[in-house]
Amino acid sequence: MNSCPDIWELDSGDFAVIGFERTAQLLPHLPADAFVDPGEAIVVLPRSVLVKARENIPPE
Repeated sequence: MNSCPDIWELDSGDFAVIGFERTAQLLPHLPADAFVDPGEAIVVLPRSVLVKARENIPPE
């Protein structure tokens, strides 16, 4: 589908996500022990995307 959030596994074994960039809105609400380093962003995924992806994520 077009323009929908997604998760996929890269050749390196890392995962990439397409979500809604919400750094500015959520940064003030981070827990005290959470940080967003330069080059990072807070990305929001609909719950249904992560739940559906769970069955395709290997245990190791």
